[in-house]
Amino acid sequence: MLSLVIITGLLALTSGKPCDTDGSNSQLLLSLSQNLLRSLETQEGLPNPSVHIALRLSSRHNPTKESEHLDRLKNNLHNDLQSSLSSSQSVTGLLALYALALKSSCYDLNTVTFTVAERSETLLTHLKKQMELEKEHIAFSQRPLTNYYQYSLGVLALCVSGIRVNNHVSHRLIKAAEHEQFKHGDVESVDTYAVAGMALQCVKDAGSQVHNAAELAAALTKIKQKLLASRRPDGHIGNEFSTGLAVQALLALGSPVGECAASMEAMRRDARSSTYHNPMAVSQILPALHQKSYLAVKTKNCLNEDETLVLEPLDPVVVLPSETKVTVMVEVVTSSGATAHYSVDVSKGSSLLEALEHLKGRNVGFTFDTETSLWGPFLSAVNGEQARQSDRRYWHLSSDGTALNEGVSDFKINAAQRITIRNTTY
Repeated sequence: MLSLVIITGLLALTSGKPCDTDGSNSQLLLSLSQNLLRSLETQEGLPNPSVHIALRLSSRHNPTKESEHLDRLKNNLHNDLQSSLSSSQSVTGLLALYALALKSSCYDLNTVTFTVAERSETLLTHLKKQMELEKEHIAFSQRPLTNYYQYSLGVLALCVSGIRVNNHVSHRLIKAAEHEQFKHGDVESVDTYAVAGMALQCVKDAGSQVHNAAELAAALTKIKQKLLASRRPDGHIGNEFSTGLAVQALLALGSPVGECAASMEAMRRDARSSTYHNPMAVSQILPALHQKSYLAVKTKNCLNEDETLVLEPLDPVVVLPSETKVTVMVEVVTSSGATAHYSVDVSKGSSLLEALEHLKGRNVGFTFDTETSLWGPFLSAVNGEQARQSDRRYWHLSSDGTALNEGVSDFKINAAQRITIRNTTY
């Protein structure tokens, strides 16, 4: 099953022009769209619905490749979700993104069905059932079956698809925002605040929350405050990889240009320096740079679309390993607090995943397993100990005491450092 990793909305009371750019960045937007389109040719594992949404919300299109990717979603991803639903696995977030991806291509969601226990029901019916299970779990454990990020995606997908969200379901999200429960471990999750904001703004726009309009308004205000309070001096909101969703949330609620101009520039600056080389990261910043959010999926009409997104042949690039070696100290901290220490020398520029594979190959007692996610591989077991979503545990990675913002395949080792891998709850 393709796991949805948690890595990791606002009340629009102001008038005025939404976040804007100076109009001189069309070449950058084209380059990002081309990179995202090219990633479809090299992607491993199941097709990524988030990538599809970003391509569909862009201003330039390649109908042939987008149609091919839609077919892969309807086959490969659909079959994976069918398997997960049949085995009673919680797939709220991935099911929601699948619905948003289909909706972004103007696909009739009423024709998409899953068969569980010999009963065929639509995708949206299954998503509503997932949300009911999530809501019931909150009632007796004060937290969703998955997490509030996936819960927010579920509310957003139902609302964008024109489905009335159960008042009790949206009320749980409102209360979670009010009580500041959007956390990943001990750290507040900017990504969750952003998606929750878009979800609740959609609910507000749908006009189905009349009986608790004041609570909804207060929750949106709280979310906006949290997002703006998370801005760094360099313009990022949270970190480089949460800024895209945060700006989408600001855009969704018509925030004035002064509230997100610096964040837009921070994303453009990082895009030009190739910070966003992971397709999932690009898929979250690209709609924001196009001054759109996931709410735009609701009104997508797919008519008279531009067809100028083409890919030029690329010359093959051969990257030779660096002759410079750097030492990586690896510390593993289990759930019981027991620690183990290792050391490995790797070529400068190696990924953390390559370093761990090299360490594993030395047969010094270090082992690990990975699972796939929309962000790439993530650690699922280290030295035989699991960190499972069902146990609300994950392997927290840090370098010299600073939490990593990237996954094991994206983080590069460019200097000697100490990597800590800690089994942590969230």
